[in-house]
Amino acid sequence: MINKINSKIIQSRRSTYPRDFNGNRIKDSVIKEILENANHAPSHRMTQPWFFKIFCDHKKISLANAIINTNPHSSESFKKKIFENFEQTSHLICICMKRHKTIVPEWEEIAATSMSVQNIWLSIVNSNIGGYWSTPKYAENLNEFLKLSADERCLGVFYLGIVNSFCIRNISRNNISDKTTW
Repeated sequence: MINKINSKIIQSRRSTYPRDFNGNRIKDSVIKEILENANHAPSHRMTQPWFFKIFCDHKKISLANAIINTNPHSSESFKKKIFENFEQTSHLICICMKRHKTIVPEWEEIAATSMSVQNIWLSIVNSNIGGYWSTPKYAENLNEFLKLSADERCLGVFYLGIVNSFCIRNISRNNISDKTTW
C-alpha cells in the first residue's frame, strides 16, 4: 500500500519562478537541511555525482556577472532580467556533477543528479519556499568561474526564495494509463 501523504507531497511539487519570490533571505540552516535531503538521492554504484555551489547575499552579483560575461552578445533586457531575478532570490544553487567515466555511463550520473534536485523540490513542498531549476545554455560556460575540473560540469542553476503566497494553478497531467502498457 502506498502512503497517501507521500503521494500528496510528490503531486504537490511545483516550480516557482524568481518573479514570485519576495526577496527575503532563507536561513542557511534551512538551506543545509534541503541539501542534506538532496544528498540522499539514489545513484548507481553510489557514485553520488552531485555537488552544489551556493550563492547568496553579495556573492549573487559575482554569479550574475559571470553569466553575463560568458554571454558577450547578451541583450540589455537579458542582463536586466538576470539581476532582477537574482535580487528576488535568496539562494542560487549551481547544480554540478562529477563524472565517473570508468564506473557508470554519463546518463546515469545525470539521472542521479536530477534525483538529488527532485529531493530539493520535495523538501520545499508545504513550506513558504519556492524553487526553480533553470537549465540555460550558458550553464556549460560557467565551469571556469565555478572552478570545475575537466570531469565536472554545471547542469544549471536552482533558484530558492521565500514566497508570500502561491498561485493556484490548474495543471493537468496526461492520463498515466495512456503511457502504460501491461
